[in-house]
Amino acid sequence: MSAADFTKLAELFPDETVTHSYVQDIELPAAPGKASPGTFALITLDNGLDHSKPTTLGPNTLIELGTVLEGLRERAERGEIVGVGVTGKPYYLVAGADLSAVKSLDNREHGLWMAQLGHDVYATLANLGVPSFAFINGVALGGGLEIALQSTYRTVSTGAGALALPEAFIGLVPGWGGVYILPRLIGPENAVQVMIENPLSNNRTITGPQAFKLGIADAMFEPADFVEQSLLWAANVISGEAVPERASAVDPSLPDTAKRWTAAVAAGRAFVEAKTSNASPAPAKVLDILEANRTMTQAESAELECETLAGLMQTDEFRATVYAFLDLVQKRSKRPAGAPDRKLARPVTKVGVVGAGLMASQLALLFARQLKVPVVMTDIDQARVDKGVAYVHSEVDKLLGKKRISQDAANRTKALVTGSVSKAPFADADFVIEAVFEELNVKKQVFAEVEAIVSPECILATNTSSLSVTAMAEDLEHPERLVGFHFFNPVAVMPLLEIVRAPKTDDAVLATAFELAKGLKKTGVLVKDAAAFVVNRILLRLMGEVTAAFDEGTPAEVADNALRPMGLPMTPFTLGAMVGLPVAQHVHESLHAAFGDRFSVSANLQKLIDNGVKSLWVPSADGSQEIPESTLSLMSFGTSPSTAEEVLRRTQDALAQEIGLMLDEGVVAGPEDIDLCMILGAGWPMFLGGITPYLDRVGASERVNGKRFLPAGVASGVSRHSVGNAAS
Repeated sequence: MSAADFTKLAELFPDETVTHSYVQDIELPAAPGKASPGTFALITLDNGLDHSKPTTLGPNTLIELGTVLEGLRERAERGEIVGVGVTGKPYYLVAGADLSAVKSLDNREHGLWMAQLGHDVYATLANLGVPSFAFINGVALGGGLEIALQSTYRTVSTGAGALALPEAFIGLVPGWGGVYILPRLIGPENAVQVMIENPLSNNRTITGPQAFKLGIADAMFEPADFVEQSLLWAANVISGEAVPERASAVDPSLPDTAKRWTAAVAAGRAFVEAKTSNASPAPAKVLDILEANRTMTQAESAELECETLAGLMQTDEFRATVYAFLDLVQKRSKRPAGAPDRKLARPVTKVGVVGAGLMASQLALLFARQLKVPVVMTDIDQARVDKGVAYVHSEVDKLLGKKRISQDAANRTKALVTGSVSKAPFADADFVIEAVFEELNVKKQVFAEVEAIVSPECILATNTSSLSVTAMAEDLEHPERLVGFHFFNPVAVMPLLEIVRAPKTDDAVLATAFELAKGLKKTGVLVKDAAAFVVNRILLRLMGEVTAAFDEGTPAEVADNALRPMGLPMTPFTLGAMVGLPVAQHVHESLHAAFGDRFSVSANLQKLIDNGVKSLWVPSADGSQEIPESTLSLMSFGTSPSTAEEVLRRTQDALAQEIGLMLDEGVVAGPEDIDLCMILGAGWPMFLGGITPYLDRVGASERVNGKRFLPAGVASGVSRHSVGNAAS
């Protein structure tokens, strides 16, 4: 490929926010009693924006970096410099390729050019004629981490967060050398963890200390003088005073390494199957390249990476992932549709939690940790209160044991959470949330008691998963103060908060709820007061269709695995067991009462509950799952079995119908909010792009509703954005 081709590619992105390569010559510090090793050229990657705007790699950025590196290579040949370093603006090395640019490459050849351009630039970095160093001062994702991997040596800051090769998560492969270099540097097992297990586990990243422990970095320094210490270390390496040890590095040509390589790839494939049912092509492609490149040269691997990247860029799964990740999780979540002006929000300096059970205790811990305000838990007797407070303390101790918080932070958090059998301590609370039994009369009684104590300005919130917030507010003196604040379990992990507006909920209350969500590091989505809101309504419709097929005579193995092409995180029967069969049945009954026979109540499920059966499946002797005869004998079945394909299509159509009705009812502002809720609250696979584009692609939307949920091309490869305006 010629430089002219790269120029043509760059011209497609006139609006790219360029990350510039600024070069500074530095005389390296000398070791005691010795002369300086010489002049060192330090490149700082900076897009000129504030620290909240990450640096990214678009075509123009890469061409500028490549040009700078070529100039430094010439200087190295003339003996003017003894080494080259790359670092970034505060908090970032580079956050990876510009996804807004990549998603707009609707021509396979252009995608191939983008892949080849990165390899061309990085090859220059790896072959400067003098040692190259990456000083990882902050976020280093995808192509950003690959800059470091292509360097001869690497240092990392103890304060650096979010280091990853997340390509399998976004529908691509590490395409600029990472998939070749990483397993040789840290071993194939660790490479599979970084390239497969972490991305497919909610896009997990690693920290600077974790990267150092794995062997990705050769040295680690504190943030305060990170660059200075890195330069001193680089001087010692260049002068021979320091020789980095790489205990995790492997030679793939050795027989023992070959066996490890094969085993690591096999383990990766098993992990992908368990996580995605192989419904997304990208993770398998990462493993294909890893498997093949053990016996390849780096140049051969680079060619395979480029061809694979060019192909994946044109897949619906990649488009869908970018829509879900960039347009929804990164953008829409930060500008909640329908949220009032944040200036209306009231300060929250004390929180009350009614209840001291598991959910209430999780809420108390979350409020104390994130808001750092006093939290008072109440329950009907001292034993329950003590148990709730003890749970919070034990969870804090676990965080301390894992070194996720300091001793001082642990002490402060414990001190913030107290308990009482009386609601009197709520008198000066600004926000009180109930997490008691899911029974309307119980919740109404709780709010009556709380309202008699708190100030008129205190906001009341319910964590109900399915009951009417409007009905709870009916007897309140100030119904405008009540808001739904529905968390998902486990509270510490699940990022979604369904914020429910009842007819009389006022804007100040709603604005405060959204600010609280932000303070709690949750994504708030505004939903109308309707039975089960968004996530539970959709999940229960899904579970109900599969359960109905089972009751009609479909074998359990067929019914429970029929949705595997969706790549869901767990099967419907497994989800039911995790939620708890009584809870699932209770919510189903609520939905049946609200919406009728679309949510039929399973007599078989009730028989299981009545007989104390907690899960349909139990482990069998050979490690698989089976339904015990004792369980089967409790149930009765119809004589109309379905095939897996029929169950899948039936469920797709049911979901399309339910979401269409939800949008007609105005439960949320648009289908994008349905998608966001399902991704963040139900673990809906990112590579499906959200539930509505998935239903559009499989034809269910048009079969049931006569129209698509989203315009043609959104989250798919049908019609794409103009490349000229896509770069962020």
